Amino acid sequence: MTPIPTPPDDEMMAVHHPDDDDHDDDHDDDDHDDDRDCHDDHDRSPVPTPVLTSLHTLPTRRYHLTRRGKIAQSTTERYLRDDLGFGTVLVPDGNGGGRGRGGRGRTDATIAGKIVRLVPRTLGEVSSLWELLTRRNDDDGGTVRLAVVDTNILLHHMDVLEYLRDDDDDDDDDNDENENENGNDDATSPSKPNPHPRRRHRSIADAIVVPQTALEECRHRSLVMYRRIVDLIRSSGDDATRADDKGRKQKKNGGGSGSERCFIVFADVHHVDTQIFHGWKGVSKADEEEGVEDGTTTINDENDARLRNVARFYGEALYDYRRRRRTGARNANAEVVFLTDDAQSRRLASSEQPPPDERPGDAADRGGLYYRARSMRDHVSLLQKEDPSLTLLDLVAQFHSAPGPPMSEGIRGKDGGGDDDSGGRAACYPPHLSSQTLSRGLQTNRYYQGIYRSDRDSHTEGYVTIRRGEDRVAVVIRGKADVNRAVDGDIVAIELHSVDLWLGGARNGGDGSDSGGGGGDGDEEKERGSQSQTADDRNEGHDRQTKKDDAGIAADTAEPSLRDAENIAEEVAVDDEGEELRRPTAKIVGIIRRNFHKNYCGSICTIAVSAAAPEEDDIAPSETELARPAAAFESESKMEGERTTMHPHDVIAAKHEREHPDGVTSTVVFFPIDNRIPPILLRTTQRDRLIGMRILVSMDSWPAESEYPLGHYVKTLGVTGTKETETQVLLQEFRIPCEPFPAKVLACLPPADYKIELEPGRTDLRHLPVLSIDPPGCKDIDDALHCIELPNGNWQVGVHIADVTHYVEAGTAIDLEAANRSTSTYLVNKRLDMLPSLLTTDLCSLKGNVDRFAFSVLWEVTPEAEIVNVDFKKSIIHSIAALTYQQAQALIDKPEKDCKGDIQAGAVKRLAKLARKFRSRRINAGALTLASPEVKFVLDSESLNPTDVQAYTLYEANALVEEFMLLANVTVAKKILRHYPTLSILRRHPAPNRSMFDGLIQKAKTRGISICIDDSKKLADSLDAAAEITSDDPYLNQLLRILSTRCMSPAQYFCSGEYQAKDWHHYGLAAPVYTHFTSPIRRYADVCVHRLLAAAIGVAPLPVFLSSKSYLHDLAANMNRRHRAAQLAGRASVQLHTLIFFAGGDEGEGGGVKEEDAYVLDVETASMSEPSFTVMVPRYGIEGRVRLTKIAINDECLVRDPENHRLGYKDAATGKIMASVSVFDRVRVRIWVRSTRDRKELVVDLLEPKILANPHVKDDDVDTEMGASTVTSSGKKKKKKQRISK
Repeated sequence: MTPIPTPPDDEMMAVHHPDDDDHDDDHDDDDHDDDRDCHDDHDRSPVPTPVLTSLHTLPTRRYHLTRRGKIAQSTTERYLRDDLGFGTVLVPDGNGGGRGRGGRGRTDATIAGKIVRLVPRTLGEVSSLWELLTRRNDDDGGTVRLAVVDTNILLHHMDVLEYLRDDDDDDDDDNDENENENGNDDATSPSKPNPHPRRRHRSIADAIVVPQTALEECRHRSLVMYRRIVDLIRSSGDDATRADDKGRKQKKNGGGSGSERCFIVFADVHHVDTQIFHGWKGVSKADEEEGVEDGTTTINDENDARLRNVARFYGEALYDYRRRRRTGARNANAEVVFLTDDAQSRRLASSEQPPPDERPGDAADRGGLYYRARSMRDHVSLLQKEDPSLTLLDLVAQFHSAPGPPMSEGIRGKDGGGDDDSGGRAACYPPHLSSQTLSRGLQTNRYYQGIYRSDRDSHTEGYVTIRRGEDRVAVVIRGKADVNRAVDGDIVAIELHSVDLWLGGARNGGDGSDSGGGGGDGDEEKERGSQSQTADDRNEGHDRQTKKDDAGIAADTAEPSLRDAENIAEEVAVDDEGEELRRPTAKIVGIIRRNFHKNYCGSICTIAVSAAAPEEDDIAPSETELARPAAAFESESKMEGERTTMHPHDVIAAKHEREHPDGVTSTVVFFPIDNRIPPILLRTTQRDRLIGMRILVSMDSWPAESEYPLGHYVKTLGVTGTKETETQVLLQEFRIPCEPFPAKVLACLPPADYKIELEPGRTDLRHLPVLSIDPPGCKDIDDALHCIELPNGNWQVGVHIADVTHYVEAGTAIDLEAANRSTSTYLVNKRLDMLPSLLTTDLCSLKGNVDRFAFSVLWEVTPEAEIVNVDFKKSIIHSIAALTYQQAQALIDKPEKDCKGDIQAGAVKRLAKLARKFRSRRINAGALTLASPEVKFVLDSESLNPTDVQAYTLYEANALVEEFMLLANVTVAKKILRHYPTLSILRRHPAPNRSMFDGLIQKAKTRGISICIDDSKKLADSLDAAAEITSDDPYLNQLLRILSTRCMSPAQYFCSGEYQAKDWHHYGLAAPVYTHFTSPIRRYADVCVHRLLAAAIGVAPLPVFLSSKSYLHDLAANMNRRHRAAQLAGRASVQLHTLIFFAGGDEGEGGGVKEEDAYVLDVETASMSEPSFTVMVPRYGIEGRVRLTKIAINDECLVRDPENHRLGYKDAATGKIMASVSVFDRVRVRIWVRSTRDRKELVVDLLEPKILANPHVKDDDVDTEMGASTVTSSGKKKKKKQRISK
């Protein structure tokens, strides 16, 4: 990272920072309050009494207690200078002049898509500072503001600092100008508190000073925020030039608050005028009057004082400069603001300034102060009073529970307190332990440190990985009290429960009561949790169950287990023999570092403001209702005599939504799409505007008295439900990098006139008949093949892979970007590439009839597919054809008599012949032939909306390409392992756990099918044998293969040095070693393997970073994470387009209703469970739960048969089963889309068997009833349903 701009003598800025050694990193963000947020309060030492011995040095003595209890003294000597002026700004090279020297201190920034070299310019005189401020404002009126920021502002308010109003937002200025011309300007109206009502603020100040002290503390506390402020300073480096260009246009009609942001970096650590000298007290006068003594101070107290000195330094300088100016000195007022959320620092700011009798005579203009100290919320509130069109208050972080009563009192347990933010509010969670207590507990192993990871479907369940000897163990955290305000990604400290509260096994999960959700004491948990809190817990649980039961795209594989994905144990032995295994449980006792730096996507849920707050019994669901599935809340009708029920989101919203006493803001509840994140309470000024929108929200804090975390609005993505918005949502949810490639990456690309020519060390294979076989329309062609006859009767087969590493050099900006993205992401309507398009679709794509660089694997094989030898070459090739699968299949099927002289047909036929033999050999070795429910869409050419859904058609040509890609990957894996046995990037597929297959094995038995999973060969034989049993319905065997795939974890990348050789095995392919080599355009793992192979054959050295096991571990983890996210994003895109397809019509509901055959996958047979079963619709690849809503849970005619996985309905008189469904039965269903408050969802209703669909009507009435039922589910014609039901 390029360093922050420094004053001219850069070596002076490199002096060791005074708090680098003593600053404590164990700070709990969650305990933030209005005083002492960013600073530690335990590392106390006597107040330093430095003496300025010279202009250039300032010694500081400190005393600290050693581990042995002795007092040690340390002396730090800091260089001081009197020529640092008023800070440093970045300007484009050649535009700023200033005192930038040569190449020192230069940095690069991307501005308007171009790389601009920036140089530091020192503001040597106050006149330069004044010019910088006033050229962004109107010299004839208004107030210029200079803001000095504290560390807590950098840590928590970056969204505010980054705010810059677009030019389009100032369209109202033109209207104001027209009003002025027409004599309608009311700027001088006495009712207006602001003397300049037309003022338009574009950012929070005309200039923002970032002191070095705040910058260093920010880097120490949060590297993420440090990088953001550095990028922000760089991005504003061209503002001076842009301000000059726009200055005259912006300065009109009473002035606007400047055109661009301006950041000044101030070296307060070395500036002689901002130092702390002898006699400084860290106590305000108000505290001193109350008896607070000046005893000990912390390093951070000194840093606070230095920051206040910075604000005073600027305030005095600007005041003196304006007083000296006699002409036009008073036309523009200057205000220096010290922005801090530290209440004590604000009090000290007032007390440290000169007393009234020592202030200048005209100090009243400034309230007697050289500068003002404000919190960010107060400052933004002031700006919005001056400019009502400014919507900046929503971006301010919040750290306290909202004051004021909720908008629906009846459902709350306690009032929110009065004006005090937390007064009168009971704590909802146990307090977090102090950093000192945590530190001692971690040293004595009473507590353990780790990262909390939430389960995918719940924010109140998760795990923390800890070290147990040399092994890593996942410790289960369950329930709100045990999770104790931790959020996915937080670094936490945990305390283990006693062994008797541990869970019984990794798969049975215990009964939940033995770990409870809190602390291990059931009675204590009951006492701690109120009735309303229990209701919220159940609401969230039901809501998660509803999302899990919604119809959607069928999954391909199971979620990877911790052991498979990260080599983490889930069970530990609790007896000496090691036979009894349990899953350890724990509670979180403290937060070491928060993970609040991500933005979350979702929607707000708000109650009807116009409706009067009803009684509690009319709003809150009863305990009986809460025990029902959440879907019931949405489908209940509000008929006479029926209780009004609410969606779980409504219950939470009714409890927490409220208006604030300021009359401007209100608290609303935000529900993230990511189930791992809890609901977030937002304080917003635009509630009505955000309803029905997808928004991004950032989390700020989670006080103990707040049931849910507090956050602030970031930005709006768009209207909920639209394709463009929901596509942005899924990219945000799965963290898919979708930003354009930055200029520094594009700068790594070859020039536009680049030509591919033969280079030394590269083998010329352009004489070979190379061709590619890909799907229609494929533009990123990774691979090509050739097969020719050799003079000795054998065949030469070549797999040629795009030589991406020729263009992507290790360690360059483009390589780092590719490593971060790790994979291309394929959505239904777009592709997000790992590499820029110049490489992806042009220079690296092995298109037909052009020369391309390749990495080739060449085999000599016999016609019987016996490999004689293999060679690896960096090559240049010339593809003679880019075939589609259909075209290649036509060549395979072409009669031999018509193939004479046809080079393409001869090559493809030979390849097909070899592929059949290779495939047969693999299957005999135990490779699995699995299946996927994947489908493809036919899109409209203009709107890109789906017009049809089709199943993928697989040809023998598909299998041909697959076989040779597998052969190349296995061959390369063996080669790199021989040369780099501990540094190879491989891909492993662990054998499935038997418990994952238990359900499928039991279900298959009901059809007389036996499945054995002792090894992959026996599983393959079992599936092949099942094909004969299910020959009457061929899809059943495909369904068994789909379900078998789902019982396995996905394959994972890993470094060979991290696992034993026996764990390298790829279960699905029955291969002892396997890697990815054949798709470097779209997978970064293949790029790494190319570099390993190049080093193995001696054509290029191995990059240094590929020699580090720790780097390879992190690299493999990122590739696994990105690969999984890309898969989930692709599935979510299919889900979105499926909804669009089935919605149909202009209103998005009912126009696309379809009736199709479906197969039963699972039947709910548990006692007192809702009658339902899960189906898969092969035509559309949809899986969903069918609810038998016409059959009551306790219906005496309902027959549950768990042993045979069957549900039936019998005649009440005869006891005869009238209809039933069991696993693998074929049924008839209707698929349609239902719109809910913040999303659309697929619904699958049963049509046949008709008796199960509705046993209470005659056969000739069933069709009528089903139509009425479907309409009712969408919220229409409810009276018709009631009449027919009777």
